[in-house]
Amino acid sequence: MKWLENLSRAIEYIENHLDKDISYDEAAQIACCSTYYFQRVFSYVAGISLSEYIRRRRMTQAAFELQRTDKKVVDIALKYGYASPTSFNRAFKNVHGIAPFTAKSMGSKLNAYPAIKFSVTVTGGSAMSYHIEEKEAIGIAGIRTPLIEDMEENQRAIPHFWEDVLQKKEFQTICDLSNQQPHGVLGVSVYENPQNIFYYIASATDHPVPIGMFEYEIPASTWVVFENHGCLKEDVQSVFKRFYTEWLPFSGYEYAGLPDIEVYPIHDQKLINGHSEVWIAIKKEKEN
Repeated sequence: MKWLENLSRAIEYIENHLDKDISYDEAAQIACCSTYYFQRVFSYVAGISLSEYIRRRRMTQAAFELQRTDKKVVDIALKYGYASPTSFNRAFKNVHGIAPFTAKSMGSKLNAYPAIKFSVTVTGGSAMSYHIEEKEAIGIAGIRTPLIEDMEENQRAIPHFWEDVLQKKEFQTICDLSNQQPHGVLGVSVYENPQNIFYYIASATDHPVPIGMFEYEIPASTWVVFENHGCLKEDVQSVFKRFYTEWLPFSGYEYAGLPDIEVYPIHDQKLINGHSEVWIAIKKEKEN
């Protein structure tokens, strides 16, 4: 459960700095992980990006101040980090649906977003089908697209990348390369440093890498493999959320911080609908 405690401390830091500069790096350091990993975990567990959460919380607090004080809109905008009244007005409207000046009027309808609190909840939901296996290093080859540390932008970019690659002849080449486990077409998120973040559409292979494609070696690790099939198929984000909130806290393992792997089986160079796997690298928890 230690990772949940670290995550909660990072949220406490954010809450204490809503009217100050918020450093993603510092929040990640409190959570004991990289900035990229912190944003990734947050978006999966909370269901929104870290940047959107901060916007909502700041606009919630701004609305409270607009209604209970005589402060000018421009002063409240500056307090919550908006040097431009126009940008503050836009952010406020996105959250509340009305302009800041209108919010000063009694009876105005506003939206309040409370602070997130992370905890483990026993829910009696559906079972998670999984198995654990040891794997030597996995060599992959395919096409990649650069990502940034902003998870909100990445979540928009990756589906477009899939749409583009599925229409290219290189996708057939990627299918033909697959000759190692995990078999199928892979979606792999690779973080090396803030300047080198990539999402690969690739195959596990020991074939020579075709010209124009990229290769990467995923280190040997222990993997927990979650399976989705038939009508019980979950999207990848749902699997990660359940991994962090339902599986990991009770498993005796920690997240290993290696690239995550989405596995999509193929037949005749086409993706098979209704079945997928998510591979997440784990390691045994350190004893206190």
